[in-house]
Amino acid sequence: MIDARMMARKLMLGGAYWSGAAALGRPILARAGAILMFHRITDQICSPLGVNDHLSVTPGFLDALLDDLRGQGHIFVSMDELLDALAKGRSRNLIAITADDGWRDNLTEALPIFEAYDAPFCIYIASGLTSGTVAPWWEVLEEFVASRDRISVPIADGRIELDCPDLSSKRRAADRLMNHLLGQVAEADQQAWLRSIGAVSPDSYDPATRFMTWEEVRLLQEHRLCTIGAHTVHHYNLRRLGIEDAAHEISGGTDVIEMQLGQRPRHLAFPYGSHRAAGVREATLAREAGFASAVTTRHGVLHPAHARHVHALPRVSVNGYYQRLPYVRALMSGLITPLANGGKRLVTV
Repeated sequence: MIDARMMARKLMLGGAYWSGAAALGRPILARAGAILMFHRITDQICSPLGVNDHLSVTPGFLDALLDDLRGQGHIFVSMDELLDALAKGRSRNLIAITADDGWRDNLTEALPIFEAYDAPFCIYIASGLTSGTVAPWWEVLEEFVASRDRISVPIADGRIELDCPDLSSKRRAADRLMNHLLGQVAEADQQAWLRSIGAVSPDSYDPATRFMTWEEVRLLQEHRLCTIGAHTVHHYNLRRLGIEDAAHEISGGTDVIEMQLGQRPRHLAFPYGSHRAAGVREATLAREAGFASAVTTRHGVLHPAHARHVHALPRVSVNGYYQRLPYVRALMSGLITPLANGGKRLVTV
């Protein structure tokens, strides 16, 4: 799905790379490496309307990217190794790879590529997604819209009525429903709302078609390259919750993972992770819960000063809309970081 903003971003990234500015800026602006963020890594079509294409990259692109990074002299390390290097001031050119949510394709399609490059990776598990008590609203809502030409759903003051016979109108309908869900439905009520409109059927929803089972997570935990991290229980926007509920989401998801795997995760990823979903309060809660690190989705490369902000670490999103090596090189150069963060080079919360 192409829009004007996406085209402008591509022109900016391409310009940063082809002008040589990214290569010139990297030694100065990206001195301490980066944390890469993935979600789905698959050849499957998992976004029928293209609404969620940004959350998926192909295994072929992952392979090309890791080969390119290694060729540039980057070193792949685990999150623990990255934190140790940051603390010692020795994190230059280090890359930590992370993947959010626990998608099954991380095991079936991505793992062989990580093995081929001997690249450690951290998968952040949201216990509710793995257990099947929570459905990924962004996927099921898109699939719901894709399967209908007319939609009528109840809202607090009436109904939303949408005609969507073609691709463009379906995309607009999906956007309308997603905005309603995120802005008007309380976090704790979202799953019930999805069931009420028929986007999720308790009789037919099978999490194993999307996410790893606990048995598969346990197998992956034993892999020498894998670290299992936490991603809360229900994948809620923590900033929309009261402090007690937010703390429970953080600690509760960790408790479930420890019960299932026999080991308490040391690393946390905030769901959504933007400034609207994770702030100073959430970073404090992560530290108080005993995590060694916590990552956001704010765009940014690492700097030595991040050693003092390990519960508010930025990442570089490997975005499905930008599956070209020049785009990722530009993003990792540090040149884009201040442009995406109001002039800030050191990105925290």
